[in-house]
Amino acid sequence: MNLYPLLFEPVLKDYIWGGRNLETVLGRKLPPGRIAESWEIAAHPDGTTRVTNGRFAGTPLTDLHQRLGLDLVGTNNQWAQERDKFPLLVKLLDAHQPLSVQVHPNDEYALAHEGNELGKSEMWLVLQASEDAAVILGVTPDATRDAFRQAVENGRLGKFLHHISVKAGDVVCVPAGSLHAIMGGLLLAEIQQNSNTTYRVHDWNRRQTDGSSRPLHVEKAMEVINFDQVAPGLCQPELLSDENGVRRYRLCHNRYFTTERIEIGPGGKFSGECNGRSLEIWGVLEGQARINDLDLTAVRFTLLPAALGPFTVTGKTTTTLLRTYVA
Repeated sequence: MNLYPLLFEPVLKDYIWGGRNLETVLGRKLPPGRIAESWEIAAHPDGTTRVTNGRFAGTPLTDLHQRLGLDLVGTNNQWAQERDKFPLLVKLLDAHQPLSVQVHPNDEYALAHEGNELGKSEMWLVLQASEDAAVILGVTPDATRDAFRQAVENGRLGKFLHHISVKAGDVVCVPAGSLHAIMGGLLLAEIQQNSNTTYRVHDWNRRQTDGSSRPLHVEKAMEVINFDQVAPGLCQPELLSDENGVRRYRLCHNRYFTTERIEIGPGGKFSGECNGRSLEIWGVLEGQARINDLDLTAVRFTLLPAALGPFTVTGKTTTTLLRTYVA
């Protein structure tokens, strides 16, 4: 089928909490104004990326998925294929200001209340962090559903929000149902289910440029928040292998995706195969790598179609990569 590693033109989002770090830190060319998110690989009604290389250049990922089907996403994503869904969405986030305190539903709730939209489990990898950077994940031990609801109405949520200090390289796994917020001063890579459903419970009483408040979704949020997720911690990378100049760590694993950090020395090689079961998404976080005939620099992502066949990742420098697939 003459498949190859695919590159995409990102879709940019100018949400209220964004900044300019995608330009000043990552060297991206941006339009004027604040840019909050760069959707690197996306096939969603709210944004779809277009292929920029090879014979599929100019093709929206939604159209390419329609054309290639399981040869693109793999048999491990049959459940998504049956719903005409590309399974994953990859973003870069510039949280110049805090995001809202929010929660994402699981698939069952989303399908029942949001049409054909899926739920959202996600993970974050911290690329850069200010000295006092933190995220909110889960609730504190004294949080109960009734007390939390009253605190939402009174605007006094603080004592029920579990804060975690973070630094560059940290990993946060965020299953559906997790109460969470990314606080200001963070630049992140995010791997998530292909969904854009968010229920806000608090938005720091701020106003948009037109003076309006962003809508809250308290009723739905209260139905999906997991109050048993009490004071969780960061994900701890699990060393999978360390041989021939290649070190592999598992960062996050759930039914929707598995992410690994791959560290390759100059000239080191990682050999894999897309054998029809799953697509693979690779991103260079630091350094430079070559994937088959594609040169990739930081911070960029490429999609390897599920039917691609054998592939080789070669470190052109000391390189750190993020690998995502569906097990």
